Amino acid sequence: MTTENFKVTTEIAGERIDKALAAMQDTWSRTQVKGLIEDGHLLVNGETVKVKYKVQDGDRIEVNAPDPEPLEILAEDLNLEIVYEDEDVLVVNKPKGMVVHPAPGHASGTLVNGLMHHCTDLSGINGIMRPGIVHRIDKDTSGLLMVAKNDLAHEGLVQQLVDKTVTRRYTALVHGHIPHDKGTIDAPIGRDQKDRQKMGVVDNGKHAVTHFQVIGRFGTDYTLVQCRLETGRTHQIRVHMNYIGYPLVGDPKYGPKKTMDIGGQALHAGILGFEHPRTKQYLEFSAPIPAEFEALLARLSSEYEV
Repeated sequence: MTTENFKVTTEIAGERIDKALAAMQDTWSRTQVKGLIEDGHLLVNGETVKVKYKVQDGDRIEVNAPDPEPLEILAEDLNLEIVYEDEDVLVVNKPKGMVVHPAPGHASGTLVNGLMHHCTDLSGINGIMRPGIVHRIDKDTSGLLMVAKNDLAHEGLVQQLVDKTVTRRYTALVHGHIPHDKGTIDAPIGRDQKDRQKMGVVDNGKHAVTHFQVIGRFGTDYTLVQCRLETGRTHQIRVHMNYIGYPLVGDPKYGPKKTMDIGGQALHAGILGFEHPRTKQYLEFSAPIPAEFEALLARLSSEYEV
């Protein structure tokens, strides 16, 4: 553990803690400062603070940064589907069943293992366990992810997520017949108080907004929707659709007990758009739903004569 101390001066007073500390030294970026705050490694006047805290003249900031983990990620040839790549960013179409980054129980076979084999120039902002990872999708959700190849790109992409300017559209098959053609779910998401392994709509949760549009119906049993994320909370679409009474088909965590056994939720991140962090050009990519998802829809179309 490395400890460093800083004192806020009049010139920087009034700035958010992440911006202020990033300006006071060159070791940690704003994104890294946020991580230190969230992990409890940063104190202001001996107390923990929120990321939105604005520093005051004379504040004493103490950073207790953990030492780098002595861990080497194994590079593996996982035949990743790279949709786009340049010197700053790449877009990958993650298959269903693949974990994004190494974690207990998933030391290999993850997207990060495959990325390490594909290229060595990945941003280090998220540490050695998550090189290049800007955002995640669940293991059993397929689809598009943007990856940063350097810290400049990482900062730019993360800021777009914060500013809610990234386009993220998902295709989902849910239980039930949604009678209206479109809607918006605005409900805060946080850790489920009864089951810490799940997320839920809770009063003290983080702001979360999902927009959805119906693109197909199968009798009164199933509805195919396209969901657009305005925010990006853990399990957001799965939690929100379940909250309004239309849980995802195949979802082992939030779906009904009697759901299809399809190896996880029927959810695909099919459209991803963002401003290139260096050129400022807007880029948008699409990936078709995987073959097994397509086969499921074809079967339902036949059964329900859609």
